[in-house]
Amino acid sequence: MHDLLLQEPPDLLRLLAHDLRWRLVRLLAHSDLRVQELAEQVARPLNLVSYHLAQLRRGALVTERRSSSDGRDIYYSLDLLHLRQLYCQAGVALHPAMASWSEDGATAPSLAPRSSPIKILFLCTHNSARSQMAEALLRQLGGTAVEVQSAGNEVSTVHPLAVETMRALDIDISSQQSKHVDVFAGQSFDYVITVCDRMREVCPAFPGSPDQIHWSIADPSAVIGDDARREAFAAVAAELAMRLHFFLYTLAVQETR
Repeated sequence: MHDLLLQEPPDLLRLLAHDLRWRLVRLLAHSDLRVQELAEQVARPLNLVSYHLAQLRRGALVTERRSSSDGRDIYYSLDLLHLRQLYCQAGVALHPAMASWSEDGATAPSLAPRSSPIKILFLCTHNSARSQMAEALLRQLGGTAVEVQSAGNEVSTVHPLAVETMRALDIDISSQQSKHVDVFAGQSFDYVITVCDRMREVCPAFPGSPDQIHWSIADPSAVIGDDARREAFAAVAAELAMRLHFFLYTLAVQETR
């Protein structure tokens, strides 16, 4: 986490964070324009627009070309391909999954076989829905490269709608059982992921200083009404699948370092 805090934001984000430069880029994404035309459209002084165009040129986002008509006017152009490349690189700097993530049928990366699997523990208060679903989803997505468990601090039973929701995804969790977190006391994990706010506040410490991650996900069983509750369970499954895809991308990138 400390390393993440030390990383500087990509230059592209610094460039586009300025309101006037953003407006200039938007205009140039539509059409090549002369500095006078840009100044008129953004209603700013010519020298100010020229200054920010120079910033964009230094960032290799904007190029200039003298008019082939009379040679006096200069047209400014946005290098869309280079912008796209920098934009993708900025996304990857934030999270490696940004390079290839798509909401339509995204496929989680395959983790290479390991001599010892990555150990992950999911925690929520009752270990009845969110953590059970997360355990099953990651076990399916991660295969033998991961060893996944789940628990809570108040033993309950696996919620019937959790079983039903996962069955719709061709995952059978009917044999999974709710477990107390004390069962895993003294065991080492690589990641401990809390999926409920209450559990995060009372999460116990584990040996080896595992990476502790929190996903604040609302309890679907607390939703009133059968149809609404069923939709809430489906929404939780979708959110967990999305988060787990991103999580697996992180693990895959770490394997290459």
